[in-house]
Amino acid sequence: MCVNERRWIEPDEFEDAIAATNLLPGPASTQLAIFCAWRLRGVVGGIVGGVCFILPGLAIILALSALFLAHHPALWVLGAAAGAGAAVPAVALHAAWQLVPSSRERVGPTRSAKVPWTIYAAAGGVGAATIGPYLVVVLVVAGFVEMNIRREGRRASNGPRNAFIPIAAIHAGVLGGLGALAWVAFKVGALSYGGGFVIVPIMQHDAVATYHWMTAAQFLNAVALGQITPGPVVQTVAVVGYAAAGVGGGLLAATIAFAPSFLFVFFGGSKFDRIRANESIRSFLAGAGPAVIGAIAGSAIPLGLSLQYLWQVPVLAGAGIWLFLVRRGVVSGLLVAGVVGVILALVGLKV
Repeated sequence: MCVNERRWIEPDEFEDAIAATNLLPGPASTQLAIFCAWRLRGVVGGIVGGVCFILPGLAIILALSALFLAHHPALWVLGAAAGAGAAVPAVALHAAWQLVPSSRERVGPTRSAKVPWTIYAAAGGVGAATIGPYLVVVLVVAGFVEMNIRREGRRASNGPRNAFIPIAAIHAGVLGGLGALAWVAFKVGALSYGGGFVIVPIMQHDAVATYHWMTAAQFLNAVALGQITPGPVVQTVAVVGYAAAGVGGGLLAATIAFAPSFLFVFFGGSKFDRIRANESIRSFLAGAGPAVIGAIAGSAIPLGLSLQYLWQVPVLAGAGIWLFLVRRGVVSGLLVAGVVGVILALVGLKV
């Protein structure tokens, strides 16, 4: 629409925008929509385009949050939530699996490239499964290690170069109320490399273990809702916000989570071609990228441990078959799992 039909953007600029938004943290689809609108009408256009891209999915997910997080939801709602939630760990594994081919292709076929890739991915998986809120440390360390390895290699052949040093996550003190929600939402928006699932372990620890806004089962429902509604997985943060402080909390969480995407485009959009070509950035992401994939896969472990009922295990297995063997879509898999949950709830199984 933007390139071929309306000719707002040249094909090479659009290609650079796709590549750059995939290098940046945050939902790439949202950033690309913001960029196209910003390129046409500046900051005001970017705001209008981004808001119009985000709002439909946000409205739907807040409405579903009110239904699924009600104090006394109907039996069929509980069944749908438990069924769809049971499929979420399989969805996480599927999300990671889809990222593997392009990531392995980027590092090359040699053994010397494959071994570090495997180490970074394993570190990300272990981090997601064990240390939750500190997962970002693993991602940053993996990026720095690979960046320094490649920098030393360039120094040996071409002499020293200046290194790009990414901004690491800032750890804030424990906040309360809306301040805590704002901090969680900011982490979601600023740290979601490689797809929204990478922030699932961080968000789960904060929402369930630290601030007790949701139960583990409700968090599974939140992730499922983030998958079946339009827009990026980052929309899941709106469900967390709703659980913490109602509709106002959901709107606040979504606003803060998406704010970094607007800022990245407004301040970096004119430099997207240079961001794409920057050797240090590419080196950092060559380490952080595999760690992200491992973290997405590793998030399936805490998600799986959140299952409450024995009947959810075969539903999870069925979701795995649906995604990996039958190779059908994520949304349809979650909907089928939800329908199974409704049926099982209505025949008397505990939900």
